[in-house]
Amino acid sequence: MTTGKIRKHITNQNSEVHVPEDLKKKMGNLLNLGRPTSVLKKSSHSQREDRARGSSTETHQGAKIQVFQTPIQMDWPLVTRPLNTSSAQGNKWKKADTTQEKRRSFLHEFCKKYGGGNDPKSNLFHMVSRIYVEDKHKILYCEVPKAGCSNWKRILMVLNGLASSAYNISHDTVHYGKHLKTLDSFDLKGVHMRLDTYTKAVFVRDPMERLVSAFRDKFEHPNSYYHPVFGKAIIKKYRPNASAEALNNGSGVKFKEFAYYLLDAHRPVGMDIHWERVSKLCYPCLINYDFVGKFETLEEDANYFLQLIGAPKELKFPNFKDRHSSDERTNAHVVRQYLKDLSTVERQLIYDFYHLDYLMFNYTTPHL
Repeated sequence: MTTGKIRKHITNQNSEVHVPEDLKKKMGNLLNLGRPTSVLKKSSHSQREDRARGSSTETHQGAKIQVFQTPIQMDWPLVTRPLNTSSAQGNKWKKADTTQEKRRSFLHEFCKKYGGGNDPKSNLFHMVSRIYVEDKHKILYCEVPKAGCSNWKRILMVLNGLASSAYNISHDTVHYGKHLKTLDSFDLKGVHMRLDTYTKAVFVRDPMERLVSAFRDKFEHPNSYYHPVFGKAIIKKYRPNASAEALNNGSGVKFKEFAYYLLDAHRPVGMDIHWERVSKLCYPCLINYDFVGKFETLEEDANYFLQLIGAPKELKFPNFKDRHSSDERTNAHVVRQYLKDLSTVERQLIYDFYHLDYLMFNYTTPHL
């Protein structure tokens, strides 16, 4: 993309979407560099906004806000323990075991070299607030929305003895039933003990796929929370001459408008866990995860993990789509259709936003 085209792009944006001044500056910075931004230069980017927010957790459909006054010190990073593979012997799991070692080693080396943008003075209880606990099999699972988390919660409920089958648990029961404990619900001693001795797992997904999946789920289907809370605010700020109906109900947010909200340092409404970065949900450079699964190989990874922790032989990871089952799954082809609405500059800025997630988990550069 030539310098002239970038200037023209920035100038022409006002006719379609209102561009905040700080975002224009970001686009100008790309123009001044004369090349795509360097992802490694921005290692502190992922925390800049949260430091201004203090220690409040993000809200999510009725989730309460917790405020902790004093950061709790721990020795970071926590030591990664070798996986106990005694329950998963044989050629069947050899490939999965090799893959795990490569992923863990890659993440460890990245964090050792670059730090991952995580602040060791971050509040401990905030850091573990997205980690679910299953005491019977000594599992800690960090929830990453749009990366198989609904089915993982179903599995945790079965392991906990709260259900006999993962296939009989509704979406609302999974997310709003409050059947599972998070690590921040324990006292400090309980948190330390579990972090030190339990098997810690995180499942991730290509950041651009995860973003598009979240947009489709929350804004392309009726939603009594995301439309009035996020949709109305996004349309009001980023859509010139919005209709009274759109301003009133918040429905019909366009992906381009959503992208401008995401990239705006002065968002009209806060971040949400469905599109928050994994680096800020699970703190993978401070909490050394024993198992790194990927959505792209979800069933294989999940079933290997279940084998490792000694789950019942008949328990298999469910492969059904939790909601909107008739919709095509968000994949690389679907993502390309949505990215057509964005310029090269805007795609680069989204990549910059998620650059730590791309680097930490060894995802390739998206379609820029």
